[in-house]
Amino acid sequence: MQIGDLKPAQGATTKKVRVGRGIGSGIGKTSGRGHKGQNARSGGGVKAGFEGGNIPLIRKIPIRGFNNKDFKKVYSTINVGDLDVLDANTEVDINFLYENRFIGKIQPYGLKILGNGELTKPLIIKAKKVTAAAKEKIEKVGGKIIEE
Repeated sequence: MQIGDLKPAQGATTKKVRVGRGIGSGIGKTSGRGHKGQNARSGGGVKAGFEGGNIPLIRKIPIRGFNNKDFKKVYSTINVGDLDVLDANTEVDINFLYENRFIGKIQPYGLKILGNGELTKPLIIKAKKVTAAAKEKIEKVGGKIIEE
């Protein structure tokens, strides 16, 4: 065993340091804040990126790229493998999936069926979008897709 191998016992915690409790504590008087100035005051300090009144670097760098997230089409998605627990010839739509807790939220653009997993029973599926892989798996077992 070396001195560097020593560590506190399992579950041991260190007491919180109480600053400003006399010079004998080692962190009395200025309480580790130094002498005077902005950072010694309560509520003092500057926000991240502040450069002493100069134009911050983030504002000097030109804006690059384009973001169209406000117009992104968001679908409620589910994999065909997740639908395999349903009985054969069940009519599946977005409301059915929401009521039976297959999806957590009804998204504005409707339902999209993804092709991950395997399907063994024929189902009648109503969805806005169906991927090629999902369509192939649904039709292979005799299911039907109704695209809204």
